[in-house]
Parts: sequence; structure tokens; C-alpha cells
Amino acid sequence: MSSRTGELPSGAAVRAAGSARFIARRLVSAVVTLFAVSVLTFGLFFAIPADPAALQCGRGCTSQQVAQISAQLGLDRPIAEQYVDFMWGIVAGRTIGSGETAVECAAPCLGYSFRTFEPVTEMLKRSLPVTLSIVVGAVVLWLSAGVTLGVIAAVHRGTWIDKATIAAALVGASSQIFFVGLMLQSLLVFGLGWLPLPSYVSPFEDPWGWFGGMLLPWVTLAFVVTAAYTRLTRSQMLDALSEDFIRTARAKGLPRRAVLRQALRAAITPVVTIAGLDIGAVLGGVVITESVFGMPGLGKLSVQATQDLNLPVVMATVLLSAAFVVAANIVVDVLYAVIDPRVRLG
Repeated sequence: MSSRTGELPSGAAVRAAGSARFIARRLVSAVVTLFAVSVLTFGLFFAIPADPAALQCGRGCTSQQVAQISAQLGLDRPIAEQYVDFMWGIVAGRTIGSGETAVECAAPCLGYSFRTFEPVTEMLKRSLPVTLSIVVGAVVLWLSAGVTLGVIAAVHRGTWIDKATIAAALVGASSQIFFVGLMLQSLLVFGLGWLPLPSYVSPFEDPWGWFGGMLLPWVTLAFVVTAAYTRLTRSQMLDALSEDFIRTARAKGLPRRAVLRQALRAAITPVVTIAGLDIGAVLGGVVITESVFGMPGLGKLSVQATQDLNLPVVMATVLLSAAFVVAANIVVDVLYAVIDPRVRLG
């Protein structure tokens, strides 16, 4: 029912307006953050005491050849002008090069690779699905396992189940991805032959091949990360189970499952916070996991671009990584109000 003129707005309308203002502020903050990241990355690139044109030309090049390549790459212009062109290309596209070698790059234009002169957008289209596949599967595994084990440990506090769960979490927390990955690959792929060699195929082309090829990277990444979620969930559940509302629920005779559900809802907020940050960070580039299994993802692409001083690719991967982290933080803040009714946006 709409409010009549002169009446105070309803509580729902006030909350909706507050939520809209909150999200608008966070979006503005996200734009400012990405702008700052782009300026910092661009400045650090030119602070490196190496010449990308000389690296592109190779050994035995004359200064004239290096200068010619520098002009072709656009590195002979002022840094500020290069930065403005790059950022403007993302919004409206731009023309790269001049004369007969000029190339039109439509928005969002991230430039062309200095090494292969391939559109950076196409390089990201190939690499991003690999990283997304690794992260999505690993997140499902580590959240499911971490929260489940944490709840079990809290419910059986002080028993052998609790101690065994904590011991397993400590083992996972003490492990390194490269060690776990190589050991699991040696055992499960080359030793027992239970899993295929990790590889990527589109899930839309071969769902089972995609699942089999990604299973080992998922398990490896989840094994190391699950420990933190197990310990955090256990700690939060113990605090929630000691709250007055849980004692009241038990006194009313609610089923154990209903009591645990209420406790988990109160305890899950910090878990969601850490999960949002971890997802954003991991999406930014699972460098070690991709390197161990030879997966051509975003992390491997960013490392290679840094080694080659490939500015367009470096800028694209850094901005994309930062965008993931910022977006994850916004989503987590919005989820607070969904998970915990005591939280209001605004």
C-alpha cells in the first residue's frame, strides 16, 4: 500500500532507500579504487629499469631499431598520454598505431600484446574460463567441507572427533599448494591412475571431461584452504551455542537440527566475510595452482606478461584481478543483510 501525501515513509521504504544509497556509495568507491590501482600499476611499469622495446627486439639490435619498435608500441610518448589513451580505450575504444599499420580497437579495448600483437581481450577470454573453473569448484569444496567439519567439531567439542578434526585442519593449514598438488598428482594420476591428467576443456563441450580434468586442482586448492574455514566455523559455532537465544531455543524443546540451524546462521557472517575476500583474491590469479598443473589460466598469463614487460596484458590482468576483489567485497556486504536480520544496509 502506497503512503499518502504528508505521511511518513514506511520502514520498508526507508530501508530500501538506505540500501540504494549504500550500494551507490560502494560502487563509487569501487571506481575510485580501480582508478587508483590503474595509476599505480602504470607508474610502476615505467619505473622498472628495463626497456620493453629492447626486450622485444632481442639481442644485437641497434638503438635505431629499438627506437623504431618503441614508436610502434607507442612507448615514445609521454606516460600521461599513454595512460589516458589506455583508459579511454576501455570506455570508448581507440586507434592503435598510425598510417597503414593502424588498427581499430573497439571498446572495451585493452590493447594488443607487445609480444604477439594479439588482442588482450582475446587472451583474457582464453585464460579467464580456466581460472573461473578452478576457483568455482574449489570454493564449493572448501566451503562445504570447512563449514561441515567446523560444525561437527563444535557439536562434539572435547571429544576425539573434535580433536581429529582440528588435527586435520592443522595439517591442511601447514601444507603448501605446490607440495600437495605434486604429491596428489604423483599418487592419483601417475601411481594409481584414478584421475586423468589435469587439463581444461569447456564444460559446454564436454562436461565430464571438464569435471575430470579440473578435479585434482579443486581438491588441491580446497585441501589447503579448508583448514581456515574449519577452525573459524568451529570457533563461531561455539560462541553462538553459548548465546542466550540458543539456550532459550533448547528450553522450548526445539529439535536439535533447528537449534543448530539458528546457531549456524548467527555464526556464518564472519565465514562469509573471509569467503568473499578469498574468492576475490583467488580469482585474481591462482598462480601456484595453475603453475603446478600447467593450466593456462589468468595467473599464468599475468606472470608471463610481467616477465615480458608486456604492459597491456599486465594492466588488463591487474585491473581484472582488482575488479574481482572489489566486487567480492560489495557482494559480501550485501549478503550480510540477507544472512543476519540484525544488519541493515545504509
